[in-house]
Amino acid sequence: MSEEFLSQEEIDALLGGGESEEKEEKEESSTSAKPFDFSEVEHIKKGGLPGLDMIFERWIKAFREDVRKIVHDIGMVSKDNMYITRFNPFMMKIPLPASFSIFSMKPLKENALLIIDSRLVFTVISVLFGGPAKPFKVEGREFTKLEMKIVQDFVDTILKNFEKVWESLYPVDIELISIELNPSLAKIVSPNEKIIVVECSLDIGGYEAPFFFVFPQGMFMPIKDIVYSQSPLTEDPVWRENLVNKMLSLKLVLTLELAKKTFKVRDILSWDVGTEIKLDVSKEDELPLYVEDKKKFMAKLGKVDKKYAAMITKFIESNNSVEEE
Repeated sequence: MSEEFLSQEEIDALLGGGESEEKEEKEESSTSAKPFDFSEVEHIKKGGLPGLDMIFERWIKAFREDVRKIVHDIGMVSKDNMYITRFNPFMMKIPLPASFSIFSMKPLKENALLIIDSRLVFTVISVLFGGPAKPFKVEGREFTKLEMKIVQDFVDTILKNFEKVWESLYPVDIELISIELNPSLAKIVSPNEKIIVVECSLDIGGYEAPFFFVFPQGMFMPIKDIVYSQSPLTEDPVWRENLVNKMLSLKLVLTLELAKKTFKVRDILSWDVGTEIKLDVSKEDELPLYVEDKKKFMAKLGKVDKKYAAMITKFIESNNSVEEE
């Protein structure tokens, strides 16, 4: 009976399995290694764009506070990577749907691009409606009106804070030109031209959702001293604003000295309840105003509503002495 059964080789021959395996082996052996174009991705060496890197570090601090007003579950905002690549290969890697916001930075001539990845939008929507912090699957459709509203809010907040960070370095007027859903309509440079890509991400409930800044490589050449150098970035506007706010919220003791007189001990011992001490102060007199124990201002005595007030008339320099009566 065993002679009536076909061997495995005979079964493979009848089904054509052996031929297919041989074809696969021939195809694998005929496949040659393709040369890799290293110019497609050129990572910026450390210290290559310290100015631009510092600008984004400052932008993260400002943007993080504002974006939490849109989504409270956002934990961290981070700049993950910065590199140079070619425009067309980069755009081919962006999953659709995505929004491509074209914006200008006048007086710089060329336009830049802000790409909001669909994973960010879908994760935000999931969290806002009580779902998990992860994107849901879509079938290659475009954004709905609700999703576009979220995209618009993110773009406005991102660009507003980005413009603010540039104020103390090189004031630019950032203007949103258009938001495109079709990547072919978002060509800010020719396909093979080099671009600077800044990859950023938002931590939403533990899930990191990406978004991207794209700048033409030659866009910052008129201000290369700022982008390629760290020296103009010694003053941090965000740090300065926080410092000013903290100083304005300090509680200090202010004392207005109405008069200063000298009395003998025997005169003081002769005082009784009801004894009047004339200060001889008029509303035209300038009186010293102390901040804590330091004389800082000269002021005139007055009233605001039913409360006493002091109108500052001059500032006293710390190295100047003031005559006291």
